[in-house]
Amino acid sequence: ITYDVKTLTKEGRRRLRHVAKTCEGHGERVQYSVFECQVDAATWTCMRGRLLDIIHTGEDSLRFYFLGDQWAARSEHHGIKPSLDMEGPLVL
Repeated sequence: ITYDVKTLTKEGRRRLRHVAKTCEGHGERVQYSVFECQVDAATWTCMRGRLLDIIHTGEDSLRFYFLGDQWAARSEHHGIKPSLDMEGPLVL
């Protein structure tokens, strides 16, 4: 999920926080406005609906990229914050 929210107004800054908070509940932030999420169909439908309710389509941008089961083979990363291994162990 990537997004760009116009933040020139107080309302825009509020939308930005709400979009980020919604994404944080379902995935890992990999850049300021980019999240990697692995969700089932029901969660995806709910999350998509919430995000679309938050943004203003005349001012903001929201993109969803579907990578499927072979996401690791279809992505390449360089630099800090490598991609999250969604199938690996979770250590708290």
